[in-house]
Amino acid sequence: MQRPATPVPQEPGQAPEVAGRREGTPRLRGDLRAAVPDASAAIGVTAAVFAFLWYRMEAGTSSTVAVMPFMDDPRAYWMYLLSQALGWSALLWAWGTVMLGLVLSGPRTARQPPRRTLERWHRTTSLTTTALMFAHALMFAAELVRHDTRPAWLTRLWSAFADSFVPGWYDSGTGQIAIPVGQAALYLAVPLGLLFYVRHRIGPRTWRRLHRFVLVVYVLSVWHTLLYGTNVWYGEWPRTVLWLLQIPVALLLVVRLARPARLAERLGAPGRPGGPRLPEWTARALGRLAAAAVVAGLLAVVVSGHDGGRTRPADPPASTPHDHGSG
Repeated sequence: MQRPATPVPQEPGQAPEVAGRREGTPRLRGDLRAAVPDASAAIGVTAAVFAFLWYRMEAGTSSTVAVMPFMDDPRAYWMYLLSQALGWSALLWAWGTVMLGLVLSGPRTARQPPRRTLERWHRTTSLTTTALMFAHALMFAAELVRHDTRPAWLTRLWSAFADSFVPGWYDSGTGQIAIPVGQAALYLAVPLGLLFYVRHRIGPRTWRRLHRFVLVVYVLSVWHTLLYGTNVWYGEWPRTVLWLLQIPVALLLVVRLARPARLAERLGAPGRPGGPRLPEWTARALGRLAAAAVVAGLLAVVVSGHDGGRTRPADPPASTPHDHGSG
């Protein structure tokens, strides 16, 4: 006779877990269905960004054309514009999902939506972000194939695939650093997002530790954009806005570190019974100080205007079709 499943003790507020999985645990198939409205909104935003970039190229105000003068025809380089638009949507959705994650793991306020709703939004925006990142890279590869003049299709396909998806393969200009940074963000985002759906197998503690690296994915994405995004190449308002968007992320990170939702993660006093040991306490305290320093640094960058942007040249620089930027 089979013994009944024994519920596993859970933290307060969690659903009971039976046979290694909580009752009502979200599954990937259900979240993919729930992500349809979110993905539809992302498509709409991508279309709007694409139209904006097209208009700027037609009007002669595009930073991309200032960087790469040969790309002065949006009809010829529409795939590249679409790759840019997908990249900006991916970064915006990454910003949103990181903000939701920090809200969920920080102090609870009465004005917040129900926790289950925030968790669902966090999961669906994460799935949409990953899809947008992949589409951004795929469209960049398609652009490379389209403008490759070599007659052999397999050679063109392999070259575009390697430039877009193989770290260290792209060998032109700042792309030698920026493209691997973007690839690292994509290749970290996929497993970190999907691990949620197998966390009952790897253990919640292991999953929580790994999930913190989502912030690394976001930092890599911003770094990739600042290095290689031709729309923020120069020290003008688009680059300033990108820096400004990082301030609320850093502030929420400080709040989350200072007052985490989980009692076990709070700083407390070292050495007390049940409290953190001195090395762990020191690491947590240093993390809080580092986050506060990041906020101060971001404010200094925005106020001073020294944001790493280049000065727009009076005459267009010489460039070749292989010098594609990607942001």
